Amino acid sequence: MNNKIHALIVDDEEPGRANLRYALQDHADWTVVAECASVAAARAAMGQSVIDVIFLDIQMPRETGLTMARDLSTLAEPPLVIFVTAYNAHAIEAFELHALDYLLKPFDDQRLAAALERAAAMLKQRQQAAYALALRQYAKADSDDTPAYWQQVSVRSVGRLECIQLDDVLWIEAAGNYMQLHLASRTVMHRVSLSQLEKHLDPTRFIRVHRSAIVRQDQLQQLEVIGDGVYQLLINQKDKVAVSERYVAEIRRRMRDG
Repeated sequence: MNNKIHALIVDDEEPGRANLRYALQDHADWTVVAECASVAAARAAMGQSVIDVIFLDIQMPRETGLTMARDLSTLAEPPLVIFVTAYNAHAIEAFELHALDYLLKPFDDQRLAAALERAAAMLKQRQQAAYALALRQYAKADSDDTPAYWQQVSVRSVGRLECIQLDDVLWIEAAGNYMQLHLASRTVMHRVSLSQLEKHLDPTRFIRVHRSAIVRQDQLQQLEVIGDGVYQLLINQKDKVAVSERYVAEIRRRMRDG
């Protein structure tokens, strides 16, 4: 990668473009290659210059930023996208679920610096292919008329994106605003809540067993009674998962029916 990170700003409002341009001047490793007021102009700019990162406004006339995101998701190694948007709870939840970065208007210097640092780390570790998969998942979820249950999730750590297959997840545990994906040999943290993810899990493959735990159905093999109205599941011969009494009957039914 060149010494400079090449950025493209896409925003239909000139003040928005100017604010971001001025803010990026404080970051010596970044250079603004072009500024565009529309998705059509952004496509043309990408054809003329190498772009590493796109700052992409969501709400724009004619074609929205989501349209461009869907186009970019078809590329094998797309530029990284930092979505720029006014507050929209649904949109932000989608970004977080898919491990995508965003800036809320108006953003402060600290929040911008964090986004730039994450993007630079991902470029350094050549994560564009993994990012393409995350962007495709996001674009597919945004465009589908009927929801499809997820087969995988994208998880972001420092400078990396990892695709976790849900077939490899034994159980999922709430940890505040995070959740822990328990695999056979390791645990992966993901910065979304358990309730956010549950909406996208196939209920025939995963079952809620406690307010803080969801278990893959084929792991319902050993239900233990450890006290009066107190239950737990033994997962992977080592993990003990608390079970709420309200879920016991359904767990037993699924264990019986296989």
